[in-house]
Amino acid sequence: MCAAVPGYSPGFKRPPETLRLKRKRARRSEAAPPPCPRADPASAPRPFPRPGRRNPFSSLDNAPRPGPELQEQRPPPGSQAPRHPLWQFLDPPQENKSTWKEECSERADFATLTNDLHLPVSMPDVSSSPSTEFPADWSIKTRLLFTSSQPFTWAEHLKAQEEAQGFAQHCRATSVNFPQSIQEPKLSTELRCAFQQSLIYWLHPSLPWLPLFPRIGADRKIAGKTSLWSHDETLQQVLMSEWSVSFTSLYNLLKAKLCPYFYVCTYQFTVLFRAAGLAGSDVITAVISPTTRGLREAMRNEGIEFSLPLVEETRSKTQKNSETNLDTEVNSPETGKNTEDGEEQGVSDDESFSWLEEMGVQDKIKKPDAISIKLLVHLVLLYVSFDPYRHSRKEKNEVQVDHKPESVALVKGTNTFMLLNFLINCKSLVAAAGPQAGLPPTLLSPVAFRGATMQTLKARSINVKTPVHSCYNDIFSLEITGPVMPHCLHTLTMLLKSAQRGAFSAVLYTHEPTAVFNTNTERILNKETMCKDLTKCGLHLKTLDQLIQLPTLGKSSIRLLEMRDYAYTWKS
Repeated sequence: MCAAVPGYSPGFKRPPETLRLKRKRARRSEAAPPPCPRADPASAPRPFPRPGRRNPFSSLDNAPRPGPELQEQRPPPGSQAPRHPLWQFLDPPQENKSTWKEECSERADFATLTNDLHLPVSMPDVSSSPSTEFPADWSIKTRLLFTSSQPFTWAEHLKAQEEAQGFAQHCRATSVNFPQSIQEPKLSTELRCAFQQSLIYWLHPSLPWLPLFPRIGADRKIAGKTSLWSHDETLQQVLMSEWSVSFTSLYNLLKAKLCPYFYVCTYQFTVLFRAAGLAGSDVITAVISPTTRGLREAMRNEGIEFSLPLVEETRSKTQKNSETNLDTEVNSPETGKNTEDGEEQGVSDDESFSWLEEMGVQDKIKKPDAISIKLLVHLVLLYVSFDPYRHSRKEKNEVQVDHKPESVALVKGTNTFMLLNFLINCKSLVAAAGPQAGLPPTLLSPVAFRGATMQTLKARSINVKTPVHSCYNDIFSLEITGPVMPHCLHTLTMLLKSAQRGAFSAVLYTHEPTAVFNTNTERILNKETMCKDLTKCGLHLKTLDQLIQLPTLGKSSIRLLEMRDYAYTWKS
């Protein structure tokens, strides 16, 4: 019986030689191997009888026998007839050059599309025309990648004296001005010291073995790291006590206009505190994003007044459009006619109410006129304004924007101090379980404060060659990683403007929950007065002049910044 079924293994120790799948590999050499000699029919593998797999538990007696009509139906190699998809795996591995190129082009297009998802996309509401300055971007960047045709050797291997001078300049808030172009950037000690000065920021708490930014979605990075406080309530209280002191110190500096702004980064949301005078506001402001209904209800219970700028803007636009459409319908010729058309209106009314005469009740029903219709419309609007279910519908709409950019909340004036106390006493501010359990929020500031630790952004330069036509061009890049705050971005661009002779480009990677901080919620005030009051906040005057301007990016942020001939263009 075994001889009757070639390739059959009664012990099921080896799979029968029924089908051998051979996949085409795109990276193999294009030379096709010589065709295999046709095997003897007696030793040839069994033909594939039907799509279903063979029952391995069938005996030799009841095993299905291949019929003559199910013999091998492969077309000859030279024929152009359409082939079943199954046979392409039975062929010897032959490479088709055109197919390989098409597959590679499709893969390249997919890779390009994937990369384009991370590249900036031009928005119609953000100007990208050349300008001497780019708008303020209040989002936190996690990575900057500068490229230029000029080398970045001036940013490499700083000497110990240059690093120390940069630290001293930062602590003393020394502003350094450079000419439009520096002839020998590598030999400029002032440039290298200013570069070190621009990389400094202040952080609390400081745990070198834990990445403390970003905090939203950082559980995977923190998981597995040693956290002695996760199960020690006494240690957690000590950490929160020190954090409260540092938080209060930062707010006092902000109130005295000695600190321009700072960030509070929790595992659920981020808060941006801005001093009075920045972003077109004459009072201290705090922007929270993203928020939830539970957080907003807790703030209301504490008496904190806040607004949802994007929700209110959308609601006002919708209401305005609905009122405009309603007024258009009321004042349209179809709703009411002028006195000149009174006769025609009367005729149409008589025709429309002719069925009342047949019933004999035409004298008991008063015909509605245009004034009655307008009155009815106003009554409907009045009912809508006093709708008892409007509050529930409003809450439902607010829940729909939870964890979204539209849920951004704005706190102004003295309510920011109430927000300070709320955040200090809020138990949900710290995670109760998980890798971030018991870990206080991260405080980021451009200036020193009590309990803070000086940190520096990481910088490295890379030189690559790119093919252009028949030759290779040198492309130099400078990568900055870490929590890049708005003042740091502007200071670095000022240095590159002089060192790279007004020609460079930068790709900016944004911490997405902070992109909505660019929403404009204020009106511009006296620019000179605001700039004069903030001169002691530790920022360069040109940087301060940029941060005073009204935000114009909306819910987006700058993702590509380019300078050509000392003029900026950007995309968001």
